[in-house]
Amino acid sequence: MNLPNKITVFRVCMVPVFLVFMLVPGIWAGKYIAAVIFAVASASDFLDGYLARRNNLVTDFGKFMDPLADKLLVCSAFICFVEFNTVPAWAVILIIGREFIISGFRLVAADNNIVIAANYWGKVKTVVQMVMCVLFIVDLDSVFFNVMEQIFLYASVALTLISLCVYIYQNRRVITQGTK
Repeated sequence: MNLPNKITVFRVCMVPVFLVFMLVPGIWAGKYIAAVIFAVASASDFLDGYLARRNNLVTDFGKFMDPLADKLLVCSAFICFVEFNTVPAWAVILIIGREFIISGFRLVAADNNIVIAANYWGKVKTVVQMVMCVLFIVDLDSVFFNVMEQIFLYASVALTLISLCVYIYQNRRVITQGTK
């Protein structure tokens, strides 16, 4: 297993650690530690992609697991936000629903020996969602941060829908014909 893939596995392993600090009550500075863990795990997404491309270490495992690791991390945070009533459930349902649809597309494509890597819109969506998550995890109670949370929330929803439409359009033959 190459270094970028190890970093992806590290990100997956950080999810339960993040959840402990996010959800277990009474941990001193729990939400701030959760925010740091989330930020480090998010940054590892950029690091593994950079290393894979720079060192020509792009693998099918990485193309499949990297987006899955992102989904686990981000969806875990979104579910916590519903638990804490900080993000409306409809937004979380849209975002997680998109992830299921794209994962389904990838599974059908993999059945036909096609690997669908993340595209530009999916990457931008992920960055915006990760920034949004850090804002909501830290949850600083000020007008500026409350406005920033809302901007990033609605940008996340919009980019979720845009990236879903782009994925479906670009890969429509995977479903209709079984090929790209």
